[in-house]
Amino acid sequence: MRRGHLVLATLALPLLASGCIEQTIAQSRVKSALLHAGLSEATSQCMAHRMVDQLTIKQLRKLETLQGPRRSTADYIAAVQRIDDPQVVRVTIGSAALCASGLGH
Repeated sequence: MRRGHLVLATLALPLLASGCIEQTIAQSRVKSALLHAGLSEATSQCMAHRMVDQLTIKQLRKLETLQGPRRSTADYIAAVQRIDDPQVVRVTIGSAALCASGLGH
């Protein structure tokens, strides 16, 4: 029985590692998109961490299109609202609020 668990654990390890790597890559891309959209480094890092867990890849790609000059979080949220995806708006507002309050870090 123990040998079976060892084999299962050995097979599962690469899958878990690939999930962590994918999560890291997605978070890095979202952070980069937020930076290119004009948000600060700290805000982008905090929001990306939260948004990757709550949005689909398709939704995250929509956010990548919002490049622009340096802007406030409120201006960014206004731009996100034009995407017309209620979940993206909700997650963005929630992430921005938690990160601005210091609770999202």
